[in-house]
Amino acid sequence: MVPQLLLLPGLLLTLLMAEGSSGSKQEENLLVLTVATKETEGFKRFKRSAQLFNYKVQVLGLEEEWHGEDDKKAAGGGQKVRLLKSALKQHEDKEDLIILFTESYDVLFASGPAELLKKFKQAKSKVVFSAETFVYPDRKLEAKYSQVRDGKRFLGSGGFIGYAPNLNKLVEDWKGLDSDSDQLFYTNIFLDPEKRENINITLDQRCRIFQNLNGALDEVVLKFENARVRARNVMYDTLPVLIHGNGPTKLQLNYLGNYIPRVWTFETGCTVCDEGLRSLTGFKDDALPLVLIGIFIEQPTPFLSQFFLRLQNLQYPKKRTQLFIHNHEQHHLSRVDTFVKEHGKEYHTVKVIGPENHVENADARNMGMDLCRQDPDCEYYFSLDAEVVLNNSKVLRSLIEQNKLVITPLVSRQGKLWSNFWGALSPDGYYARSEDYVDIVQGRRVGVWNVPYVSSIYLVKGSALRSQLKQRDLFHHGKLDADMAFCHNVRDQGVFMFVTNQHHFGHTLSLENYQTTHLHNDLWQIFSNPEDWKEKYIHENYTRALKEKLVETPCPDVYWFPIFTDVACDELVEEMEHFGQWSKGGNTDSRLLGGYENVPTIDIHMNQIGFEREWYRFLLDYIAPITEKLYPGYYTQTQFELAFVVRYKPDEQPSLVPHHDASTFTINIALNRVGIDYEGGGCRFLRYNCSIRAPRKGWTLLHPGRLTHYHEGLPTTKGTRYIAVSFLDP
Repeated sequence: MVPQLLLLPGLLLTLLMAEGSSGSKQEENLLVLTVATKETEGFKRFKRSAQLFNYKVQVLGLEEEWHGEDDKKAAGGGQKVRLLKSALKQHEDKEDLIILFTESYDVLFASGPAELLKKFKQAKSKVVFSAETFVYPDRKLEAKYSQVRDGKRFLGSGGFIGYAPNLNKLVEDWKGLDSDSDQLFYTNIFLDPEKRENINITLDQRCRIFQNLNGALDEVVLKFENARVRARNVMYDTLPVLIHGNGPTKLQLNYLGNYIPRVWTFETGCTVCDEGLRSLTGFKDDALPLVLIGIFIEQPTPFLSQFFLRLQNLQYPKKRTQLFIHNHEQHHLSRVDTFVKEHGKEYHTVKVIGPENHVENADARNMGMDLCRQDPDCEYYFSLDAEVVLNNSKVLRSLIEQNKLVITPLVSRQGKLWSNFWGALSPDGYYARSEDYVDIVQGRRVGVWNVPYVSSIYLVKGSALRSQLKQRDLFHHGKLDADMAFCHNVRDQGVFMFVTNQHHFGHTLSLENYQTTHLHNDLWQIFSNPEDWKEKYIHENYTRALKEKLVETPCPDVYWFPIFTDVACDELVEEMEHFGQWSKGGNTDSRLLGGYENVPTIDIHMNQIGFEREWYRFLLDYIAPITEKLYPGYYTQTQFELAFVVRYKPDEQPSLVPHHDASTFTINIALNRVGIDYEGGGCRFLRYNCSIRAPRKGWTLLHPGRLTHYHEGLPTTKGTRYIAVSFLDP
C-alpha cells in the first residue's frame, strides 16, 4: 500500500527539509561537488532531490564542451577529474571541510546531510568510495583486489566522500586526458597499498552511503514508511543515501526516481519535488499554446466515426489547433474525407496524407513531428493514434499543465493489463514488467511516472523538438518498430518520458478481429470492443429502462423501452439493404409461426449476413436483463431460431395477418421513424383490442409469444417501414 497523509504538500516539504537541515552547524562543513556540462532532465532531477534535502551543491563544467565518456564508449571521464582537481585547490587547507563528489545525470539523493555525515564518520576513514559488483574498466585488475567476506569488492568512481585535504591528495597527480578513464585512475590509486594508506581510502562495501545499481538490482527494494520512500539494500539491510543508476541501469533509476524522494498526498499521490505545473487557468482562447495534433490511422480501425467525434469535442480551441492526418487505409478514405470537408475549416490548418501517397508509418510520424519542429509558433505536438478512445475531453489541457517534455495519459485495454506504457525494459530493450506496473494501470498508485516507453498517445514540447530532439528521424532505429525506435531515440538524448494516471483519460481499442468485409463493420465489434459497441449502438436511456424508470406498458403484458441508438437502426437497415437478398414472402416457415397458417414476411435473417453470433450476444447482454426484471421469476438464455429484419412497403407487403409467434417472448424493434420514413404501420394485439400505431425508432416492444398475444401487423400506407424481430426461447 502507498502511504497517504492528510497533509498539505507544502507542509510535507517543510517536514522533510527540516530533517535535511538538522545539525546545521555540522553541515555547514559539507560541500557537494558534481560535474554537468548541460542541464539534462536527469540533472534537473538530481538538483530537485538535492534541494529537497537541503544539500549545498556546486556544479562544475556547466556549459563546457564534454570530452569524456558517453553511452557509446567503454571508458572515459577524465574531464571530471580535471574539473575536480581545479575546484579542490581552493579547499586544500580546509581540514574540517567534507566534500562529496558524485555523478549527477543518473544519481538521486535518498536522505539528508545529517545521515550522510553520520555514516561517513562511522566509516572511520578519510575518504570513502562507492563499491560495486563488477571490476571496471580493466578486468585484469580483479586479482589485485582483496577478497571480502561480506560486501562488494570493487571501487566505483561515481561517488566518493572525504575530507578536502585528502581528496586534494587523491587528484593532485592527475595529468591525464579528458577522454581517459577516471575510474581506472582512482582504481590504480586504491590498489596501491602505500597511496591507499596515505590518503586513507576505504570502500562503502555494504552500501551504507552509496548504492550502485549495476549488477545489484535484485538487492534493492522500495521501503514505504511515514509518507517517505527509501531504497533498501536487502542483502546488507542498509538504507543508502545516494542511488546511482550506473551502467545499463539508468532506466531502473528512473523507476526508483518515481518514488525517491517523493512525498505522497492523500488526494493524488503526486510529488512536491517535481517542477512546477504550467496552469492554463485564466488564459483566453487566442492566448493558449498552439498545438499540432498528429492523427495516425495505420490499420483498419473500428469506431472511427466516434474517434472524429471525440476529436471535435476536445475542450481546446480549434483555432489554436493544427491537424496532421496520416491515413494509411483505403478503407477509411471516405470517413477521413467527410471529416475534413465538414470540419476542416474550423481548425487553424489541416494537412492530410492519404493512402495514395504511399507514406509508411515511421516516415509519416517523422513528417508530422517535423511540421511542429519547423514552425516556431508550434508549442506542442500531440500524437494520437486512431485506436485510442479519449473519453476525457480536457486531456490536452491536463497534459500541458504537467509541463513535461514528453508525457502520455494512461490508456489501457478495457478489462486487460495491456496499456500504452512500459514500466521497465528487459536487457534486450523490450518489455519487462516493473514492480508497480499493475498498481499504476489499475489506479492503486496515482501520480506522474517516469517510464522508458510510451505509445499511441503522447504530448511533446515543441521547444524539445527544436533542441534535444532536433534530429529529423526519431522513428527509425535498427529493426525496432516505429514506437520503440522513437522511445529509444528519446532516451538516448537524455529526455525523460512520463505517464500520468491522475485522471481517467480513456482506453484503447482491440484491433485484432476487425474485419472490413461489411458495409458497417462496427456492428460486428460487440465481442472485441463491447463498451465501444455499447456507446455507439445502445440507446442512452437504456440504463434508465434497466432500472424500470423508462418502461411503458402500452398493452397488457406488453413492454416498451429504448434499446438502440438512431445510428444502430440506420446501420442495420443499410446493412440489410446492402445485402439485398430479401425473401419473396415465403421464407418464414409456418410451423415456426405457430403452425396454424402461413405468415410470410419480406425479410433478411441475421444468419444470412453473418450476424447471428453478434445478435445473440446483444440479446444476452441487453434484452435478457430487462426481461428478467419485467417478468419476475422467468430466466432466459435468449435462445432463438429466428432473428430477422422485416421490410414493409405498400406495394410489396404492407401488413401482416393475425398470428401467434413461435416463441416464449418476442422483441420487435422499430428501425425507422413513423411520419418521416413511412406512414401507417404498427402492431395490434387482438385479444386486448390494443394497438401501438406510432412505434418509436430504436424502441423495442417486448411481449409474450404463444397463447395470449395473438397479433397482427397494421398496414404501412406510405414509404418503407423496417423492424427487427426475434423469437426468443422458442
